Amino acid sequence: MRRFAFIAPLAAVMAIAAAAQAQTDPRITVTLGPKVQADAEKLGEREVARQADRLAEVVGRALAQSDRYDGAEVRLTLTDLKPNRPTFEQVARTPGLSAIDSLSIGGAEVEIEVVRPNGDRSTGRVDYFSHSLVEVRGFSTWQDADHAYARVASRLAEGRI
Repeated sequence: MRRFAFIAPLAAVMAIAAAAQAQTDPRITVTLGPKVQADAEKLGEREVARQADRLAEVVGRALAQSDRYDGAEVRLTLTDLKPNRPTFEQVARTPGLSAIDSLSIGGAEVEIEVVRPNGDRSTGRVDYFSHSLVEVRGFSTWQDADHAYARVASRLAEGRI
């Protein structure tokens, strides 16, 4: 019984700490630009939604390690998105397209706006696309897009936006 009495206050303290952390962490939102919205049907809407979530996750993880943007709003707009390998939707719609053998130049472009608690704004744009098939490394459908997300996260974490 004594052990339970210790756990309840500990849980309350952790809940309060989590709420305080949530108030200071940057709020990250990801929206889709017009080009990505137009391409969503042919790429697969679920795939595109996953990529928006992935971008928010990568940036959130990087910013959690820094207090540079505490209380800020980080607005990310995914303006271009190209897979390195066909998505499930593309394979389903295109006979002869191979999810294993087909390879493409991929990447992503992200526009960034940071609104700090005092109202200051800063903007930037980060992209990464392979220039040739020789540059495509890895076997992931979204290999180059992930590279672009890492660049966005790195630039934000280093304060270069």
